Amino acid sequence: MQYAVSILLGLGLAASCGFRVFVPLLVTNVASMLGDVKLAGGFEWMGSWVAFAIFATATLVEIAAYYIPWLDNVLDTISTPLAIIAGSVLTSSFIVDMDPMLKWTLAIIVGGGSAGVIKAGAVVIRLGSSTLTGGIGNSLLATFENFISILFSVLSFIVPVVTGVLAIVITVFSFNKILRRRKTVRAQNETT
Repeated sequence: MQYAVSILLGLGLAASCGFRVFVPLLVTNVASMLGDVKLAGGFEWMGSWVAFAIFATATLVEIAAYYIPWLDNVLDTISTPLAIIAGSVLTSSFIVDMDPMLKWTLAIIVGGGSAGVIKAGAVVIRLGSSTLTGGIGNSLLATFENFISILFSVLSFIVPVVTGVLAIVITVFSFNKILRRRKTVRAQNETT
């Protein structure tokens, strides 16, 4: 049961990384510094004041950058691999007393995979918003993503099972969105 809750906690935080990379890292840092969560061995650095300064600065810069119309699309390109890495690290940081090979395999597949799929889904939605609104609607989308990332990050510590299940639902939705976009692009390419 402990493994399941740890994995679902990591999954909820990884899903948050799909919306904003540094928000879940900052929330994890604060939760660790307050003593609300114990990180797995080797991840204690995530609960330090230095990590707080880095994560807080990165969070503010990331959130602000998504409100600049052309920069948000560029940032998506950079933040997609970062989301996968952050999702993997966060998931791994909560799995204790497990063989390292199994732990990292689960972290990469579950955490990194869900963060990557959700990030890719968000990229597809932002691309559609940029196309339909000329980038003007992206600010509303950025606000929604900020809210979801913060909400999911906090709820992951309060109700990890519920958040983990919601993360699975969002991952499946994002995966379907990516597949539909791919079919649309393929159909457009065949007609031209």
